[in-house]
Amino acid sequence: MSNRNNYTAKMTLKKQNRSAAGLVSERFPYVSDIIIHMTYYQKGPNPVLMLRTVNVFPSSYAYFKMDCMIKDCDGGGFDLTPVIAEMVKTHKKVKKGSLVCHGKTDYHSHEHASIDYDIMIKYNKKSERHRDKLHI
Repeated sequence: MSNRNNYTAKMTLKKQNRSAAGLVSERFPYVSDIIIHMTYYQKGPNPVLMLRTVNVFPSSYAYFKMDCMIKDCDGGGFDLTPVIAEMVKTHKKVKKGSLVCHGKTDYHSHEHASIDYDIMIKYNKKSERHRDKLHI
């Protein structure tokens, strides 16, 4: 398969995955805003690859798998979906952590990249009333 066809296939799959994830408003109806700050790291002499902020709104897809930024990484990335789902389930507003990319690449080790993340979730007023009724 040519590089162009491979890229097109990956982009099509990514669009399908985003659509299948549904919208934030459907999956997490009490969430009004999610802010994800990430620092991407790579192995090597200049470890900080990129700083990135992703703003997620109720109208956004509930797809939280971030791509690995190392060129030619296959099957890698950083899936924040379980982190965010647990935060919403426990009504947590802030969480920090790290993830390692386990993708494959011809030129780098199996732990060629990682991220540190800082996630902030804002909940709508309806969420606070719902929590009070449940005495959570």
